[in-house]
Amino acid sequence: MKVALVMGSISDWSVVKDTADMLETLNIEFDKKIISAHRMPNELQEFGQNAKNEHYSVIIAAAGGAAHLPGMLAANTSVPVIGIPVLTQALSGIDSLLSIVQMPAGVPVATVAVGKAGAKNAAILAAEMIAISDPKTYERLTEFRAQQTKEAIASNEQLHE
Repeated sequence: MKVALVMGSISDWSVVKDTADMLETLNIEFDKKIISAHRMPNELQEFGQNAKNEHYSVIIAAAGGAAHLPGMLAANTSVPVIGIPVLTQALSGIDSLLSIVQMPAGVPVATVAVGKAGAKNAAILAAEMIAISDPKTYERLTEFRAQQTKEAIASNEQLHE
């Protein structure tokens, strides 16, 4: 089982790198690609239509501004798509968020927070989807959550030192 990380442009890598890092932490295989929804429509359609045959369990797509990439991928596949809205200068990522979250009925895209927190959560959400049928991924997620709890408890103790 593997995940596809798809970006509209190389500038999105600064956000998507956090997704890649979290997938590596959870030992989930992934491929990364740049497919521009507006500049590479044929490649986007071909990728979406072949995603299942390429053994992708989940597609994570990051996009800013008009942010059509996640929705257009979802329109071309039945593989679950998670959209990461990228922070933009013009509207602080609100444009990206609304573009991704406001999909029409029948073409869902799971949407996470704008920016780096969302990028990390996209990886965790993808892992949760994979963990439904993969006990090893479920174990790694459980360990990750336990580690988060330990770190939170430790930070509370530091606060009172």
